Amino acid sequence: MNLASEWITRGVSKLRSPEPVQSPAEGGKPAAKVLPVRSTHERLKATLRRGAEALAPRVLRRLMEDLQAASAEQVSEVEGGRRAKDVMDWYATAPAGERQDLWLLVCEQFGPDAERLQRARQHYDEADSELERGQAEIALRRALSSARTRLLQRFAVPAGGMRFLLDLRAELLALPKSDKRFAALDAELEHLFSTWFDVAFLELQRLSWDSPASLLEKLIQYEAVHDIRSWTDLKNRLDSDRRCYGFFHPRLPGEPLIFVEVALVDDLSDSITPLLDESAATADISRASTAIFYSISNTQAGLRGVSFGDSLIKHVAQTLSAEFPKLRTFATLSPIPGFRTWLAKNGTPLLARMADKPRGELARALGIAPKLPLDAAVLLEAAEKAAQLPQNSPVRRALLWCAAHYLGKESHNGRPLDPVARFHLGNGARVERLNWAGDPSAKGARQSFGLMVNYLYDLKKIDKHRGLLAQGRIPVSRDIESLIKG
Repeated sequence: MNLASEWITRGVSKLRSPEPVQSPAEGGKPAAKVLPVRSTHERLKATLRRGAEALAPRVLRRLMEDLQAASAEQVSEVEGGRRAKDVMDWYATAPAGERQDLWLLVCEQFGPDAERLQRARQHYDEADSELERGQAEIALRRALSSARTRLLQRFAVPAGGMRFLLDLRAELLALPKSDKRFAALDAELEHLFSTWFDVAFLELQRLSWDSPASLLEKLIQYEAVHDIRSWTDLKNRLDSDRRCYGFFHPRLPGEPLIFVEVALVDDLSDSITPLLDESAATADISRASTAIFYSISNTQAGLRGVSFGDSLIKHVAQTLSAEFPKLRTFATLSPIPGFRTWLAKNGTPLLARMADKPRGELARALGIAPKLPLDAAVLLEAAEKAAQLPQNSPVRRALLWCAAHYLGKESHNGRPLDPVARFHLGNGARVERLNWAGDPSAKGARQSFGLMVNYLYDLKKIDKHRGLLAQGRIPVSRDIESLIKG
């Protein structure tokens, strides 16, 4: 009897979760019990769920079988897509924790064969000739191809599959950056999307007041730069002197991936107010010489890192040139969303580099003794009344000087700091002109004290500007150069 009892006791103990690891006590408080995190390899072999694990091992194994069935090499794309649809249906009602268990399975169970990859890499490293290296490269590419790629491709087969994958990646990107558990899945999706959403597969469409209401509602929903306040506001943006274009993918009908709003005018715009004025008279487009891109909005969070904004601008510029031969200038009227935050952190050392004369004038305007260092906090406080500052105000001139430095000089790893500048300069534009009180809205004041900027797209110099940026030199106009020099 004693031997039987001991045998039962040992058997039951194997089914129980192991004792939790106690973390060191802090401040005299009892030590917290922390369960070690198990990989999906361990959980698939287990019997009982442990700690905060969402799916029990039995359910995790069943989900694993469903994923394997969807990705099986021997089944057709259609059959694989049908099986993937069953998983999508489960996913639609699964809570966040169970969804993350699926992500973990895809990351940890469907990656490349490590041993095969190591052999292929060694073969490539040891290749002695170009012929051998070419053959080794083919083997290496095949070794890098994984069941994960095939599984994700199967998810894209059924109706709604592309939408499913985009939303899945959007969920991944919403996680804290410190959470690296799903990095492989994110990288795989980004790679696939860069192919599936290549500009060669996208269609440029004009959006007008005659477009379907469901599509117009998408414009209101996704507008990210200047909120569309009403249907009247939207109608104004689609009037005869305006144009709106979007890129569409055949697997996402009626869903713009990115869209741009354009005003046809006779000069560079220096303020967003007249462009959004619903009561303003319609411009004579026969005299238009300038196309102002005043809002560009990405609509799919899951496509972060997949760039087609530059292609959109080029396509729109070509389309507009064909329709309006008098157009000569293509430029933006853009916000400067990172300026205020940057100035608060970096303004004090920047102000220390200001030339003696403007520095003395600014010090007097701020009520600071000329020999004392200028504190950015004092400048920021004075800038709260930016809209009321006269043209010759030293505070106004200082803000313009700082903004010119921010846009024309500040970068990180060769890329402009400001996200909007990064987008347009990366697409081959140059920083053309700063506009005081360009955006008097509360959002504009909060981001950049109301400052806006024109980025100029000189279609003949786009490659040159990109080349300068690649060398770490931000392309700017003479006006911006003069501002920087003070």
